[in-house]
Amino acid sequence: MALLYKADPVRGEQWQALFAEQAADIEWRAWPDIGDPRDIRYLAAWQAPDDLETLLPNLQVLFALSAGVDQLDLGRLPASLPVVRLLDPGITQGMCEYASFAVLGLHREMLRYRQQQAEKHWQAHRLVPASKRRVGVLGLGLQARQILASLQPYGFALSGWARSQHRIPGVECFAGAEQLPAFLGQCDILLCVLPLTEQTQGILNRQLFQHLPEGAALVNMGRGGHLVEEDLLAALASGQLSAAVLDVLQQEPAAPDHPFWQHPQILLTPHIAAMTQPESAFGVLLDNIRRHQRGEPMLGQIDRKQGY
Repeated sequence: MALLYKADPVRGEQWQALFAEQAADIEWRAWPDIGDPRDIRYLAAWQAPDDLETLLPNLQVLFALSAGVDQLDLGRLPASLPVVRLLDPGITQGMCEYASFAVLGLHREMLRYRQQQAEKHWQAHRLVPASKRRVGVLGLGLQARQILASLQPYGFALSGWARSQHRIPGVECFAGAEQLPAFLGQCDILLCVLPLTEQTQGILNRQLFQHLPEGAALVNMGRGGHLVEEDLLAALASGQLSAAVLDVLQQEPAAPDHPFWQHPQILLTPHIAAMTQPESAFGVLLDNIRRHQRGEPMLGQIDRKQGY
C-alpha cells in the first residue's frame, strides 16, 4: 500500500521523514516517480494529475493538501472518489494571524500612514475606538469562526454571514441572500473567507460594494476568483471603499503591469495568509488514513455537489 505525494518537493521531504518515522507501513512515493501505479491507494496533492482514473486504477482517497479544494477540477475526478480537505490547525492559526494583522492595520489606517511616510508628511488622524469599528466576515466555516474568536479580545463589533443560519457567542449572525444587504450595511471592515464555488465566484463586485458603508475597507483572504478586480479599483477611486488588503488574485503571480502593485490604497501579499505545515498537518492526514483503513468517516471529506 502506497501514498503518492504531488506538491512542493521541499516540504515533501518533511512529509516523507514523518511518514518514515511514524507510519512505516505506508510506502511513500513522490510525483513523478510513482512506481507501480497499482500499489497506490492514497494521493496527497495540491492539484490532481490528468486521467486520474486511468493513471491510478486502485486509488481510494484524494487528500487535498489545502483547506479548500477549488484548485481541483472536481468534474474531472471519478465520481466515487472521496476528496478530503486538510484540516490543518497550522493553517487556521496562520489565517487568524493574518486576519488580525489586516483588520488592525485597516482599523489604525496604516495604509494612509504608509502613504504619508512616502510623501514625508507628518499628520495624525483621529483614532476610532475598536468598539466603534464594525468588522464583518463573509463565511462562517471553521476558519471564519476561529478568526472571529481571535478578533473578539480587541473589542470590535463583530458580525458574520453565511448561506445558512449560525449562532456564535458575541457575533451577530446573518444568513441567506435576503439578509446579505443588511449584513453588508453595517460592515466598516469586510473580510472574505468564503470557499470558492459557482455561487461565490465574483461575489466581491460593484453591487456588493454599494451595500457597504461609504469608506469601508476590504480584506480578501479567500480566493482571487471572489473579487472582480476592476470593480474594486472603481470603488476605491469613487471613495466607496477606502482601502483593501489582498492576499489572493485572479492570476498569481500578478503581472508586472498589474495596477494593484503601486496602488496606494491596496496592500498586496503573495498568497501567504496561511501555508500547510507538515509538522502540524501530518497528524491530521495520518488520522484520516487510519480512519479510512478502519472504515470510519474521514474528517474534512467534501460534499461534491456543494464543492466544499
